[in-house]
This record gives sequence, C-alpha cells and structure tokens, in this order.
Amino acid sequence: MIRYSLTCDNAHEFEGWFSESADFDRQVASGFLTCPVCNSAAISKQLMAPSVSTARKKDDMQTLAMDTARKQAMAKLKEAIDTIKANAEDVGTKFPEEARKIHYGEADARGIIGKATPDEAQALVEEGIEIAAIPVLPDDVN
Repeated sequence: MIRYSLTCDNAHEFEGWFSESADFDRQVASGFLTCPVCNSAAISKQLMAPSVSTARKKDDMQTLAMDTARKQAMAKLKEAIDTIKANAEDVGTKFPEEARKIHYGEADARGIIGKATPDEAQALVEEGIEIAAIPVLPDDVN
C-alpha cells in the first residue's frame, strides 16, 4: 500500500491509501476520489518524503527488540538467583567440603551456596556430586 498526502483545490489536506501509484491516477480521472471536507474532485498529491526502510532502521529496531528481550531475560535470571539465595545456606569457601558431607550423608541434606575454584568444582562433578554455577550479574539488572 502507498500512502499519499493529498490536497484539494480548496486547500483541505488529507491522506489516501492506494494499492499502487496508477490506482491514484485512475480514481482522480474517474472522479471517484473527492475531498472528505468539501467533496471537491480536484485532488492533487502533496510533496512528501518517502518512508524508506534502511538496513540501519532494521538494525536499530532489532537492537531495540533484543535489548527489551535481554532485559526481560536478565530480570528473570536475577529473580531465579535471588530465590536460590533466599532458600540456601551460604557456606562461603567451605562449599566443596559441605557439598561432600551432604553427598556422603555426613551432614543434613539442604541447599547450599558458596564458592569453589574451577578445580574444586571439577573434582565434585567427577565424584558424582551435582552442582551448578550461579552467574554473577551486574548490579543494574532490573
């Protein structure tokens, strides 16, 4: 569809939508197109800038959509992390030791969080102890 800004011979401005440029010409020639204010059939197109879809506009729109989706995903991730932290005991650097005690029945089963080096985490996984890393998010995540 093509949108034209139109004017009649009485200077009334309005817009019209046409399936193609020739459609406007046919409607004017047949007298079918008239001014909605004064019913004049003397209609002409006004000078107007075309709406061009550029790659930059598409990129900007895609970036905006991705930023919105990213913010929503980050907010959900932050909510999940907050829930995990609220329902677990923070054992700090004793995490590998406490995880082993729980796994081998030497301590009560409970949710724990804490810190482990990559080597310590790998050793826990190799022992069959299920762990998961919790990402550290920037403070400005909403």
